[in-house]
Amino acid sequence: MLQPPHSSLQVAAVPAQRVPVRDRDQDAPWHTEAVCRRDEAGLFFAPSKEPTAARLSREEAAKRVCARCPVMVECREHALLQPEPYGVWGGLTAAERRVVLARRRRRDVELKNAARTTGRIAAAG
Repeated sequence: MLQPPHSSLQVAAVPAQRVPVRDRDQDAPWHTEAVCRRDEAGLFFAPSKEPTAARLSREEAAKRVCARCPVMVECREHALLQPEPYGVWGGLTAAERRVVLARRRRRDVELKNAARTTGRIAAAG
């Protein structure tokens, strides 16, 4: 399992740069380029009993970090595939990721149903 990029124990001294996916070292794990590796992990994960206003403010700050991250898409897909139940990953909160996953499941069902319908029409025709 990949180590979360939000680890506050790992610090990089080099500023992040936006690098197109195709130009990155494909052998290096995506999270080695994550901007959040240099930020406080507490920004991405809620403390217990956090007031709503503080949570919303913290999540917005985390999303701003994600917005400038060169591996935001890879991070988001990791969180959706795992699925990560907590924190801000790839610019999405856990609740936002649940919505994305539900939409993907619904789309997959619709595509399967459409394929079945098309297959029946072709067989009958």
